[in-house]
Amino acid sequence: MKRLSSLLYFLILVPLSAWSQQLVLRGDYPDPSVVKIGDNYWATATTSNWAPAYPILKSKDLVNWQTVSYVFPALPPWADYYFWAPEITHENGKVYVYYAAHKKDGNLCLGVASADKPEGPYTDHGPLMCQEVGSIDAFPMRDTDGKLYMIWKEDANSVGKPTSIWIMEMDEERKTLKGEKKELFRNTIPWEGNLVEGVSLVRHGDYIYAFYAGAGCCGATCTYATGVARSKSLFGPWEKYEKNPVLISNDEWLCPGHGTPVEKDGKNYFMYHAYEKNSNVYAGRQGLLIEYAITPDGWIEFVKPTAPPKHVAITDNAYDFREKDLSSQWQWSVFQQPKFQKKGGELHLTASPTMPGSFLGHKTVTANYAATTKVHAGKSTAVAGLGAIGDEKNMIGLYYDKGNLQIVQVRDGKDSLLSSQKIDNKKKLMLRMEVRNGKDITFFYSLKGGNYTKLNDTPINGAYLPPWDRAIRIGLLSRGEASTAAVFDNFEVDNE
Repeated sequence: MKRLSSLLYFLILVPLSAWSQQLVLRGDYPDPSVVKIGDNYWATATTSNWAPAYPILKSKDLVNWQTVSYVFPALPPWADYYFWAPEITHENGKVYVYYAAHKKDGNLCLGVASADKPEGPYTDHGPLMCQEVGSIDAFPMRDTDGKLYMIWKEDANSVGKPTSIWIMEMDEERKTLKGEKKELFRNTIPWEGNLVEGVSLVRHGDYIYAFYAGAGCCGATCTYATGVARSKSLFGPWEKYEKNPVLISNDEWLCPGHGTPVEKDGKNYFMYHAYEKNSNVYAGRQGLLIEYAITPDGWIEFVKPTAPPKHVAITDNAYDFREKDLSSQWQWSVFQQPKFQKKGGELHLTASPTMPGSFLGHKTVTANYAATTKVHAGKSTAVAGLGAIGDEKNMIGLYYDKGNLQIVQVRDGKDSLLSSQKIDNKKKLMLRMEVRNGKDITFFYSLKGGNYTKLNDTPINGAYLPPWDRAIRIGLLSRGEASTAAVFDNFEVDNE
């Protein structure tokens, strides 16, 4: 009977299948971290060069999430970009978010911020570790001796060297690392490629298990996958699973990795990111959830569900700009915080004279969508536009400028006019952008809000737009002198 039970156990433990992963965070949420505090789950994720930095998300069930705040509504003064890989934890009534960011005039460092409650406000405590080649992917853990330690990755792959996972003792205030660092493991197996990273740890029975990612994380040619290792002590020796990698690409999800384990209702889950095959890099690395169990021989394997998981629904977005605050779906570049205000159901976006102008970016969640905005041309003192934005140097947009509609492409910081058409001056007009396959962009306009006129018969190829670690945003654009502003009456996104 014992042998039969073991056989049945292994029958429900299978390699990753296309339908065993549940989509819980639609859109660009790389490197998700999750923790249970009281009756709620709290999560955060990489924002890279989009601000505000690090969303704080809340859920009752690990599936339906709401963004309630950000760790850094204003960026910490010591860092300038690459706000990566946050890890949210809770201990003794305090919430800590460990994170990586690029230090001004330096390299990638590990930092930490704390709060009395998960929604914040957070107080930044500055950098903890700054190695010459960069330090990322912090994870705190106590050993059996009760001491608190920090585990992280040295970013040596950035200079063509093997990558090490290090451990070092941390003080109880989380402001200082002390003692000597020790290497836990490094990339040694072919599937891991030139790195191991994103380590998160959990205890089950006699073992500490490390989930980790290997190979290339990002972009259309990514090779990311997930492995596990185990040890009876934080300091090792660490044994890698002979069946690694345990999460790999399949027909629906590509390059799965970098997440954290979490428990719910007596079951164990792993929340991580992957690219959805259809939307791929254009919608970014999205948050997934999968159950795991411990095998009789003491390893982690993933559990085949009894029914296909229900992904969170695709929803449309509509804004009349009468709400007090901007939706959490809006972001801006860490290099250019736009000035804007709402007045009488209108968004006034202060201009910038350089291309593509100042902008607010709205998250995308699918490969096929349409975005529409009503421009109040009569009140706008700047050129107003709608476009697809990769970053501040890569954009494709439609602008309205004093009776001219212009399609402009910005690539590597250089702008070019693709087309221009004169129309009657109007107090208000509608601009529309339709996107297919995540990258094929067609622009339209309407003077009366009814039938739309197509401006480009051949879709513009936006494949170059997303940076290697981010997704495309839909942007509202404002170009002109800093004393001017573009005025928008509304904004809608229809997702398919």
